[in-house]
Amino acid sequence: MNTRLTQKITDATMHDGMPPNALSSLTGVPHVPLPSHGGQVQAIMRYFAGAPEPFIDLSTGVSPFAYPLVWPDPNVLHHLPEEGEEQALQQVAAHAYGVPTPDMVVIGAGSQSLIALLPRLLPVRQACVLGPTYSGHRLAWEHNGVPCADVEHVQQINHAAQQAGTVCVICNPNNPDGRLLDVQTLAALAERCAQAGSWLVVDEAFGDFSTQSVASLLPHPGLVVLRSFGKTYGLPGVRLGFLLAVSELAQKARAMLGAWPVGALALAVGGQALADTQWLRQAAQKAQMAHDRLTGMLRKAGLACRGHSTLFTLVDLAHAYGLWAHLCGYGIVTRRFADRPHCLRIGLPANEAAWNRLECALKAWQTLHHSA
Repeated sequence: MNTRLTQKITDATMHDGMPPNALSSLTGVPHVPLPSHGGQVQAIMRYFAGAPEPFIDLSTGVSPFAYPLVWPDPNVLHHLPEEGEEQALQQVAAHAYGVPTPDMVVIGAGSQSLIALLPRLLPVRQACVLGPTYSGHRLAWEHNGVPCADVEHVQQINHAAQQAGTVCVICNPNNPDGRLLDVQTLAALAERCAQAGSWLVVDEAFGDFSTQSVASLLPHPGLVVLRSFGKTYGLPGVRLGFLLAVSELAQKARAMLGAWPVGALALAVGGQALADTQWLRQAAQKAQMAHDRLTGMLRKAGLACRGHSTLFTLVDLAHAYGLWAHLCGYGIVTRRFADRPHCLRIGLPANEAAWNRLECALKAWQTLHHSA
């Protein structure tokens, strides 16, 4: 790691509570623009010359245990996907997610594309998002002219559910703090929405390792469920996600997406991986062991774990920007947030070299603060 940058970061952490631009002007620590999402590692690391490579991306919450797929014959790329290939993936996904029929499954190019579709799909006048959470939901509604309220308590979203023409959005498990609502609570909320002529959208992007899925409540007239593929299966570049809803709404969504919503590669990879339930069980066990290792390492370094899901842990500290920059100096990128400046989300390292570098960086951080 760059020694000069180490000292600058050390100095910066003495100024708790100061905004990053103030730290930068006082100490020379790089003030890096906040990325809109996780990832974007190359753009971030331009500010940290001398950091060791390969860079380690712990900012996305993507599983380090990638599905060992058997690559399809390259000839599948020489033709447009057949209707039967899409239907086959719908069938596999319906079974994997526990919905009664494949016509309740909508395939999209990642769950983000389906989040963007929702404002055109659901006829509502206002949105209410249980947060703090993934900002993409609020932005999708606001970009389509739908006013969106952020609330932090279930009682508040229960109240919103009783207002006609409202969509209530909940990430479960929540990103970035791992908050998890039980199925009974969400079932009651979906019922309130249906009775009022409103909708409940439950984003289960991090839900594949959890038993708390509301997909089993479908068909339900007031419920839409989103599932992500890339996070759990460690293949985000495939760009594959699913919307689950009553058949009539799912049919409308497919019509809006048009022909060939995903490519032949996504269809082949998704069908192969979602059918492999044994691999999913083993991946869940490995991810839980890695999660326990990570939280133990963070606590040993004196960091408070504010929340977590299997694939990430959220830490809370006054000088979060200093820790973020310190880790970047070691070539490790974590996730920081505009609405939670005291928090960092840290994902699971992929191999022993990455674990060792993270441990080394955290030990150095702890030493710096004890010496301070």
